[in-house]
Amino acid sequence: MHEYSIVEGVMDGVIPLARQNGASRVSVIRLRIGTMTDIVREALDFAWDVVCDERGPIVQGCRLEIEPVEPHFVCMACGHEYDADRLHPRCPVCGSGQTLLTKGRELEIASFDIETPETSDDES
Repeated sequence: MHEYSIVEGVMDGVIPLARQNGASRVSVIRLRIGTMTDIVREALDFAWDVVCDERGPIVQGCRLEIEPVEPHFVCMACGHEYDADRLHPRCPVCGSGQTLLTKGRELEIASFDIETPETSDDES
């Protein structure tokens, strides 16, 4: 299950930054995930719960919010840009199959919210 290693990587990035900013807790982490990544949401949610428990109080109970990124293509033959799903990447203008996927494979930490001893909720 590669979702577990994805969550581990997210936590490896977020927890040190949260601590540097004086966080006592990370309350929510927002990810941008392209629909072409083949990440299984149920497996990601399961891994999220496991890793949050393993990493201790700073992320226990931390919510995961996902912003899906739909596929976007550019036709290499005519230059037309368009949105399409993985099953229909052909250019709707010229019919070419020579296309370049420019969005839809993202896996990014968009933002996260922290709580500090001085305040109840800050955004990082």
